[in-house]
Amino acid sequence: MNAIKILGIVSLLLAFSACKPSEIDDERPVIDSTGLEAFPNNCDTIYIGETFLFNTLFTDNAELGSYSIDIHNNFDHHSHSTEVSACELSPKKLPLHPYVFIHEYEIQAGQQSYHPLLEITVPDNGYDEGDYHFFISLTDREGWRTEKGISVKMLRRDHSL
Repeated sequence: MNAIKILGIVSLLLAFSACKPSEIDDERPVIDSTGLEAFPNNCDTIYIGETFLFNTLFTDNAELGSYSIDIHNNFDHHSHSTEVSACELSPKKLPLHPYVFIHEYEIQAGQQSYHPLLEITVPDNGYDEGDYHFFISLTDREGWRTEKGISVKMLRRDHSL
């Protein structure tokens, strides 16, 4: 072999050995509702006609992307809860005027940790009281997703006390 071929082969070997393999993000993001101020948690009550503070912690090993919240009725006792403990359910019923809340939120680029403090108002527009699901979906920038289904009661506060 001539010197040019040897030099070319050595150059290619050095080029390939110098390249670091890109790190692959293969971890799902985390929804952490274990803090003292976290809300809502499984079996909590949300009051119609009032504002509550959605409070949790999102983390990811690389970068967070977006999250969504879906609040819908569970009057038929369907299940997609991710919680271990079961809540006491009201009797099954047909929805007449159920509350529905579905929104998606972007998380600022570059965040590995995000603490949303989101005020959500449930207007008193004659919505049905009862069992609801508070469903959180968290996606990182690579597209990995984690979901958390929480069972909550949605009631009107008794002001007669």
